[in-house]
Amino acid sequence: MEYVKLGRTGLEVSQICLGCMSYGVPERGLHTWSLNEEATRPFIRAALEGGINFFDTANVYSDGTSEEFVGRALRDFSRREEFVLATKVHARMRPGANGAGLSRRAIMAEIDASLQRLGMDHVDLYQIHRWDSTTPIEETMEALHDVVKAGKARYIGASSMFAWQFAKALEVAERHNWTRFVSMQNYYNLLYREEEREMLPLCLAEGIGVIPWSPLAKGRLARDWDDATARSETDQLGKRLYPASADADREVAARVAQLAAQRGVPRASVALAWMLSKPMITAPIVGATRMQHIEDALAAVALKLSPEEIASLEEPYVPHELAPVM
Repeated sequence: MEYVKLGRTGLEVSQICLGCMSYGVPERGLHTWSLNEEATRPFIRAALEGGINFFDTANVYSDGTSEEFVGRALRDFSRREEFVLATKVHARMRPGANGAGLSRRAIMAEIDASLQRLGMDHVDLYQIHRWDSTTPIEETMEALHDVVKAGKARYIGASSMFAWQFAKALEVAERHNWTRFVSMQNYYNLLYREEEREMLPLCLAEGIGVIPWSPLAKGRLARDWDDATARSETDQLGKRLYPASADADREVAARVAQLAAQRGVPRASVALAWMLSKPMITAPIVGATRMQHIEDALAAVALKLSPEEIASLEEPYVPHELAPVM
């Protein structure tokens, strides 16, 4: 494993982040394909043993049970100073008024609830899960600043939004001398490269660490195009991301498969190695529900692609409509 700084901070993270959306009580929340706690723990242990020190979850994943599972496993298998833990706030956690969003009230309540579920006194990276158009960004940024000053989070980050929104948040923090976002968790992979237009250049210019989610395009880059999984059959977001560009996307996936065969490595390793070749990328967030997923991710760190191989993977890409997560 190799370790890099998260943006301009001094925080060192592994070049692979284990995404923990797949871990939680299946009957709670939207992820019916998630793994129960007994099934979750071997993946946390394997990630740590492979040198991964960076873990990402969210309050909303499986109605908070992802945080519970991940927190217990990390406390059992590692010392607090040895891992970097990220969680998120924004999505609805309860019905009625003030049950979601990025108001001061919501942020202050949700950081405490997350810490209680995690069994920890702080998180390393506290991220806004989406942009909240109903709350002034000044209110959100001041509340996040206060969370950091209270010692409940060491750094703050953001997730999928428009580049102008992220630039506005950075400017507001700088103008008021509040804690600044250090990372962007956005949707980026070989099948969706629209972030190369505005967001990634902004992050590179501002020294923001980039930790993309779904680097394997919901698994489409790691398996035969027509293969289905339990998750792909039930993941409604995944079904909405690609239909208009299916023909071009199929060709990109075919290039990944061809290169993987030539190199004698898994397709997932090729897709992740492509991402790690980009200078603005800190650590892709990789989900794992089979041990092979972790092994493929670890192998990607050592896999270096040539400029010609990178160009071949990128050549079939066509512009996409903006992802519905914006």
